[in-house]
Amino acid sequence: MYEIAIISPSVRKGRNSHRIALYFNELIKAGGMGNPRIIDLLEYNFPLFEERLKFQESPSPAALDFAEKIKSADGVIIILPEYNGGYPASLKNATDLLISEWRRKPVAFVSVSDGPFGGTQSVTSMLFSLWKAGALTIPATLRLPHIDREFDAAGKPADSEVTDKRSSNLVKELLWYIEAKKRMDQ
Repeated sequence: MYEIAIISPSVRKGRNSHRIALYFNELIKAGGMGNPRIIDLLEYNFPLFEERLKFQESPSPAALDFAEKIKSADGVIIILPEYNGGYPASLKNATDLLISEWRRKPVAFVSVSDGPFGGTQSVTSMLFSLWKAGALTIPATLRLPHIDREFDAAGKPADSEVTDKRSSNLVKELLWYIEAKKRMDQ
């Protein structure tokens, strides 16, 4: 089974997007689609970006741990809450820390918001950032609007039948890219 990292980037009080990380963690486990692992940026408390990890003289244990989790994952799902039309600074900070760890890493996006558009604007800027780092950003994305009322605090969706189908399709697309990359690396 493939290792799938799920990045939960919001570090805000009262964050709702973490519900989606919890949901994907359970969906992937229950569906036997891989071994998921949530990477919660709230637990890292990274300082403001100063330099890429590989150029730091004394990197923090948290930075080394984050880098190892991304490097060892076969694929990554990034939960993308939208803040003022972009993604959170905590995510920009964490993604810029790494470079080689992103190279040819299959990455899927799940954009989320409390509003009706599901965080669509955050995808464009995140795509460009990871494209520049050499990640394999998959073309399929999932947009989840109104997460404050569509998911409970534990990540259970109000309409699990529809949500599970749409979300499983995204995970399957990510798995296709992971498998394709594995074959090309042989």
